[in-house]
Amino acid sequence: MTRLIVALDTRDPAQAQAWVGQTSASAQAYKLGLEFCYANGFAAAATFAKSHPLFLDLKLHDIPNTVGAAVDSLTPVAPKLLTVHASGGAAMIAAARAALERRFAPADRPILLAVTVLTSTDADGLRQTGVDASPRDQVLRLGALAMDAGADGLVCSAHEIAPLRDRLGTTPVLVVPGIRPAGSSADDQARIMTPTQAARAGADWIVVGRPITRADDPGAAAASIAAELSAAS
Repeated sequence: MTRLIVALDTRDPAQAQAWVGQTSASAQAYKLGLEFCYANGFAAAATFAKSHPLFLDLKLHDIPNTVGAAVDSLTPVAPKLLTVHASGGAAMIAAARAALERRFAPADRPILLAVTVLTSTDADGLRQTGVDASPRDQVLRLGALAMDAGADGLVCSAHEIAPLRDRLGTTPVLVVPGIRPAGSSADDQARIMTPTQAARAGADWIVVGRPITRADDPGAAAASIAAELSAAS
């Protein structure tokens, strides 16, 4: 069954904990990213991870040595899932994987996810960065590279789930942001699907932020999405 990650996109720890309290009956993990970690430091993220399964979404992207050292530095946080950018290349991904294997026992090692193409990026956005491939083709290219280099899974839009499954099978853990329940605003997302569509396509996890955290009743919004996922399984 597809599981729900609630994105705690805030710099306010009290607000993050309030959202957790409202959604804990429906969510299987929580995402903390750059906004929270830059405001509060990694000690706050480590404290959070002691009581909640944590998706630490930092999208590390640098030379291999630096990324490996950064992963070493994140050992006290001990997240359940951790992201690097697939566009950093095979050597960088391999360095991240090697650091995780040095620091964690196999049963405790965080799931290493490679971010393919951001869900806010469309074909025009890729062309502006010099990539002439379609988002689908670029995701497939980066996804295969990342898995060969030692990633456990990928972050992709729901539109690329089926092509990735066709190309790479069931091995990759697919974590899918850009999820919008029917009737929700797309906000700044370009490639979106509903929770039901993503689950039926084969997502292992979906990541939902604003449709839950900006709802009048975040707990009810999370419960509705969890019910969708259950019905789609």
